[in-house]
Amino acid sequence: MNHLRNLSGFRAGRFMRPALVCAALLAATTPLAPAAASASIATTAAAQGGSLFFGARSGEAANELIRLLDSAKVDGLNPKRYKSRDLSRFARAAFGGDANAVARADRALSDAFVRYAQDLRRAPNIGVIYVDNELRPQAPSAAALLQGAAAAPDLAAYMRNMGWMHPYYAQLRRQLTDNRLDPRTRGLVQVNLQRVRSLPASGRYVLVNTAAQRLFMIDNNQTVDMMRVVVGKPIYPTPMMAAYIRYASLRPYWNVPSDLAAERIAPNVVKGGLPYLKAKGYQVLSDWSDKAKIVNPASVDWAAVAAGRKEVRLRQLPGPSNSMGDMKFMFPNAQGIYLHDTPQDELFGEASRLFSGGCVRLEAASRLGAWLYGKPLRPKGAAPEQKVPLATPVPVYLTYLTAVPSGNEVAVYDDIYKRDTMPGPRAKLARG
Repeated sequence: MNHLRNLSGFRAGRFMRPALVCAALLAATTPLAPAAASASIATTAAAQGGSLFFGARSGEAANELIRLLDSAKVDGLNPKRYKSRDLSRFARAAFGGDANAVARADRALSDAFVRYAQDLRRAPNIGVIYVDNELRPQAPSAAALLQGAAAAPDLAAYMRNMGWMHPYYAQLRRQLTDNRLDPRTRGLVQVNLQRVRSLPASGRYVLVNTAAQRLFMIDNNQTVDMMRVVVGKPIYPTPMMAAYIRYASLRPYWNVPSDLAAERIAPNVVKGGLPYLKAKGYQVLSDWSDKAKIVNPASVDWAAVAAGRKEVRLRQLPGPSNSMGDMKFMFPNAQGIYLHDTPQDELFGEASRLFSGGCVRLEAASRLGAWLYGKPLRPKGAAPEQKVPLATPVPVYLTYLTAVPSGNEVAVYDDIYKRDTMPGPRAKLARG
């Protein structure tokens, strides 16, 4: 990296007029291949007297970008792809003030930035279930990337903090390039860097870190609220998933999975009789269809259900004992995963909160509801399953980060699902 030292004494903009690539110019650019588009935009900007990387407000942006490209190996990318030595040579020439040299350097740096940012934004294959394909990371267009860079108040900081990535990314990456981590933690950070690549760079969304068993409400890269959650047992791990929360269900039923009916409920009926079902608000249904009818529980062989020889469909009515609590937040998916309230508040006092069948139980469901909807969620009357659509669906990201930034350090969480050393288990249907 000696070629970087040769740039350390320079400041961009010593010879250039204060101009940046503007949104109008980008919008007017004819769509091209990524490299060609970035070159065209940079060339046009330079011809009009402006420069992205060598303008009066560019600061050390060129140097910051070259440092990133030089160390692209920590991203799992090949540094040779970005030709950082050539970029350093072009930058030195540009700082001489020659307009042609500036145009060439700006074009080369813009092209390298676009290639690098697009490579990082492509979705890594780490087992995330993208329920809504729009949430899958996509390589942005060259115009969008350069527009984002041009709009940054401080381009050098934008490059240093990798503003096109989730904020965790640059923070974790710096831990790797500073070489202050022990080998085990270094490997852990590298694994988690790939997981962070699946998260958005900005926006309003819900983030659930199952490794930390916490939920975060994010708006414009700021955590506006957080809470503890209960996640899946190791036998029923909460999957990594990205989806849109589309509606809430107030006073929900709990449809009991057959295996849990056999494991948790039938033995209590065998022991205490049918009054147990009435006390807990359970109903027996004829089948799993939407037109199922209520069945007399006395007609069921509960000993056979408890022994696993017979299946039964049970649902629990809304009320104080209902395992869904007062509300659940739905992002319909084949795995049956959702966020929901719970009457078992005592579980949130546990250090390790691995008690669910895959779904995420919320410490304060009403707070999440108020944030999502901008007002408290309250049922209208006593009817069950009251559906409340979200006018604008909000993304939820169920991720698994066992290493996250914490100031200048790295906070490490237990690998509860053993995903750090081997591929994660295939997601099973949720059990609530």
